[in-house]
Amino acid sequence: MKNSRALIMLALAMLAGLAAVVFASRWLIHTSSGATTPVAVAVEDINLGQPLNSNLVRIVNWPTGSVPPGSFTDAKSLDGRVVKTSLTRGEPVLEAKLAPQGTKGGLSAVIDKGDRAITVRVNDVIGVAGFALPGNYVDVIVNTQQPGGSNDQQNISKIVLERILVLAVAQQVSRDDTQPKVVNAVTLEVTPEQAEKLDVARSVGTLSLVLRNQVDDDKLKTAGATKLTLLGASAPVAAPPKPARVHYAARAKPEVKRDCVGVLSGVAGSVECF
Repeated sequence: MKNSRALIMLALAMLAGLAAVVFASRWLIHTSSGATTPVAVAVEDINLGQPLNSNLVRIVNWPTGSVPPGSFTDAKSLDGRVVKTSLTRGEPVLEAKLAPQGTKGGLSAVIDKGDRAITVRVNDVIGVAGFALPGNYVDVIVNTQQPGGSNDQQNISKIVLERILVLAVAQQVSRDDTQPKVVNAVTLEVTPEQAEKLDVARSVGTLSLVLRNQVDDDKLKTAGATKLTLLGASAPVAAPPKPARVHYAARAKPEVKRDCVGVLSGVAGSVECF
């Protein structure tokens, strides 16, 4: 009797264990198949303005709980789309990093709506020794003469544009390059009003670029620097104008009233006054 009960309990335990194994395997299969989502990623580093094709994008399984918004599940839907932000190898391709559909490749695809691209000539000093790379922000300084009619005009350096985005250096538009490049031209993204100011600035003086922190968006108003402010001297005080000399007309002297009498001497006569 005892042996039969033991056998029954053993059989029940084996059945319960087998059922647990079956349910666990089914749960693992179900969860493993639903834990990933196909996501399109970059096969290699992609520069901004470059059109996508099947050789630059592939599909990988991405954890479902961490799929970034705006991702793509079909690589064919990305054919011909233009990248407006550089992508690194294995980075998901997101809608926010693509130019609108129908945009052609090139630098014009990465210019924001309403902005313009203008190129200025630089050298190793003006170009911040090559550290002004695509994606960085710079201030533009112009050195020119102060306006006015004085013969002793002095030069002034003034920040005319602040927080201007560098789109490209020479013909390079890659924003992931951290190595300085000494080039002879820098392309900046500006508004139409800023483009006009920049064109006037480079025609009246020399330009310099000032590299600034990418997260610093403060704008400061400066009065500019001159030779006097550089040396700490105060501006010369103009001498007060001399008062105009007033000329007064001579006043006629009043005629003195005198008494006169006539004198007759023979046939001649005269008048004597006293």
